[in-house]
Amino acid sequence: MRNDVTLMKCIFVKTLLGFVALPAMLAANPYDGVYKQTANAECALVGVDGGAVKIADNIFYGVEVECLMTNPVDVSDMDATLYEMQCSGEGETWTERAMLMPDAEDTGLYMIWSGYAFRYDRCEDPDN
Repeated sequence: MRNDVTLMKCIFVKTLLGFVALPAMLAANPYDGVYKQTANAECALVGVDGGAVKIADNIFYGVEVECLMTNPVDVSDMDATLYEMQCSGEGETWTERAMLMPDAEDTGLYMIWSGYAFRYDRCEDPDN
């Protein structure tokens, strides 16, 4: 009987913690959006050369690659976030760190990987 009560308490606590964490998991990523790879990129074409990249639901969709954005860490004294990127594409998987930061006008995004820095302009929202 004692083991049953302990088991039920454990299940209750895990369920409660799951409900507490759920809003954080469902919260929109501050970088969600579609971004042009180049000034004349086609925003409707995500994940191809000459098109756009997209961030939605903590997934970065790049050119023939998808990266799950995990373990966000705010960068001190900067409006930036460091992510662990769990990526897959072209038959391979890998993990890297990347820093994301809005540009000064808040109309675009900087994405910094080890040795590379990209600046993307935000695509217009077709619903506006």
